[in-house]
Amino acid sequence: MMRIVRALLLAAATLSAREVAITIDDLPRGGDGIREFEATRQMTTKLLEPFRLGKIPVTGFVNECRRPEELPELLAIWRAAGADLGNHTCSHPDPNSVPVADYLADIDKGEAITTKVLGRRPRYFRHPFLHTGPDAAAKQAIDEHLQKRGYIAAPVTMDNSDYMFAAVYTAAPRPEEAKRIRAAYLAHMEAVFDFFEKRSVEVAGHEIRQILLIHANQLNADALPELLEMLKRREYRIVTLDRAMEDEAYRLPDNYVGPSGFSWIHRWSRTKGMAPKAEPDEPAWILEAYNKRQAP
Repeated sequence: MMRIVRALLLAAATLSAREVAITIDDLPRGGDGIREFEATRQMTTKLLEPFRLGKIPVTGFVNECRRPEELPELLAIWRAAGADLGNHTCSHPDPNSVPVADYLADIDKGEAITTKVLGRRPRYFRHPFLHTGPDAAAKQAIDEHLQKRGYIAAPVTMDNSDYMFAAVYTAAPRPEEAKRIRAAYLAHMEAVFDFFEKRSVEVAGHEIRQILLIHANQLNADALPELLEMLKRREYRIVTLDRAMEDEAYRLPDNYVGPSGFSWIHRWSRTKGMAPKAEPDEPAWILEAYNKRQAP
């Protein structure tokens, strides 16, 4: 009898577990200013080791114009870890600042190498900057082009400032400063999860299967074991992008048109006419350090 009770409790826990798909943008590397191939190869191997060892699903989104000669070797590491790959455009243009025709051409240009590595065309597309079109005409043109090409646009619900932390992390002059940045990053991510868990209930009526966005850089390579431990502590099961998007929330209408890029939870809330709520910001000292790094 106790064995049956334990089995039922385990089944109930499994059914009630939170779920999240992990997606990683800007392959082969983005956000931390490092360009050397060997450093990128080592970062990629370290980043993907927990996924490979744990057989954890992950989807990487590729910018093929970055390191095209070395990209097949780097993407092979992703495939060896069991990762799926998607199109993130070739050169990561901003649809807010380039002609629509040029942006659509860059989408098409961003799939050749990935197709060879996968043995098929990629199924998912991720909008750079999470910008889906600055006006209704541009958004419609992009949506129609993606549909014509057979792409599924990959939403993001767990948006965050990891790129800011990553930029200042690799520039940290001392190990103790890097450790401080890493700890602040993990605290930021926990606050982001807490916010979007609660906000998804307000907007969608239930705690949805989330889709997390992070970037391919040294910070995430170093911090991923702790990030995965945080997900475990919050009772998350890591699932494929396909599984996450089976959640009925991803059929909610998204009528947002404009220049901003943010979580689909915010898009759905705007479509519903709900009062806005913003996720937690990065610490002021991280923003200040990031802005200094970006200054000419």
